[in-house]
Amino acid sequence: MSARKPRSVANPLESAITTPSERILRECHSLYVDDQNGLVKIASSLGVRLLPPRKKIIVMIMGNHSAGKSSFINWYVEEHIQKTGVAIETQGFTFITSGRKRESLTGNATLHLYPHFRPLLEFKGLMDYLSAEISTSKQKKFSLVTFLDTPGLVDGDMIYPFDVNSAITWLGEQADLIFVFFDPMGQALCKRTLNIVEKLSDKCGDKLLFYLSKADEAGKETDRQRVMMQIVQELCRRPGLNKCGFEMPTIYIPNPQKPSRCVNQIDGVCQTIEKTINQAVQKTLDQLEKDCDLICSTISSRLEQDRAEVTYKKTAHLYSFLCGALGVFLPALFILSFIVNTFSKEQLDELLGEGLTRTLTVFSGVVMYLWEWIPEDGQVVFVIIFGAFCYLLLFLAKYFAGQGNKTLTKKEKRMITEYNDYIQDVVKTKKGKLYEWYLQQCAAEYDL
Repeated sequence: MSARKPRSVANPLESAITTPSERILRECHSLYVDDQNGLVKIASSLGVRLLPPRKKIIVMIMGNHSAGKSSFINWYVEEHIQKTGVAIETQGFTFITSGRKRESLTGNATLHLYPHFRPLLEFKGLMDYLSAEISTSKQKKFSLVTFLDTPGLVDGDMIYPFDVNSAITWLGEQADLIFVFFDPMGQALCKRTLNIVEKLSDKCGDKLLFYLSKADEAGKETDRQRVMMQIVQELCRRPGLNKCGFEMPTIYIPNPQKPSRCVNQIDGVCQTIEKTINQAVQKTLDQLEKDCDLICSTISSRLEQDRAEVTYKKTAHLYSFLCGALGVFLPALFILSFIVNTFSKEQLDELLGEGLTRTLTVFSGVVMYLWEWIPEDGQVVFVIIFGAFCYLLLFLAKYFAGQGNKTLTKKEKRMITEYNDYIQDVVKTKKGKLYEWYLQQCAAEYDL
């Protein structure tokens, strides 16, 4: 493993047209997915699963049909991407994101672009209604946002080709923000919309934001107030939504040729998106620190566990050797003693020499003394017990030899040590610089 530094944004032109937040999220993402030393790869080699952070936040927009979801996206992007109209134009889920060239993707190509959403395959029939639109727009904060346009919701006999309620609920749990648009023109109290909002409120209520869209078409101020009161009352009737302090800003797409006296809070939507982006940058940097600590602690535990395992295996192997040696030596000594007893001292001296003969004579003398000490009618039983004992010793030798788990090889130890050094010296240093860069950006914006 070579502890090279991760790639960074080196193109001056690209650095000039990208925002600091965008570059920070991109740098963090590259630290995870780098081909050689990515955190995902390192963690996987240690048996730890990490997910790379997203480079953009996901804003899901839901509501009844003709609630202005697609119109808002087109306004934010400043490009006519999504079809708009009173008909149910959006029949599926569309991801709208920025890229280097204008493209339209469908089905599997969309999931390849967003691997986090692979579980969408579980929703039967959804693949044919899944698409992505890639725009080159750099307006507002679009380079850091992926909009998720959802199917227009209606009541009655409308049949969707997939479980739209469950799909929207699942996607809402993955999104960073959920905008619920209520249309004041008669469909604001769509029961299907309210049912999904109630489910989302239970699981991710902190992401939910409600807006009265197309507010300039609601008539007079009294008409708008009446519509908003009806919506709030209906929301409060729901067990999961009976909370106080509902906020429902009025928004509409500005049209210089059609001025309106209605208060337009659509800029507040942009500020909410920008605030969420800043929070995403902080969360990504914090998560990077936590993941680095997790990997380092895993490496430390792995090395400590390996040291303990090596010590245990050495002890077990020592026991195995002692039991094996006794299991072989004792029966060999027993048999050899009887064999030595059949020779005279002169014959043994001639065959083995005086020194070895003297040693064998001492051992055989002890064995024969013990053998004679055993009554004749108990010698057979003794042989059986002695044989069983020797067999037990050999069994224990085999048992101890197999004890202990697999230990790390020298190559593996060197590799994970290098991983640890890389994270401490490169990744954490990079994270510190990114965090300092982020704080400088915040200070600069505050000064402005």
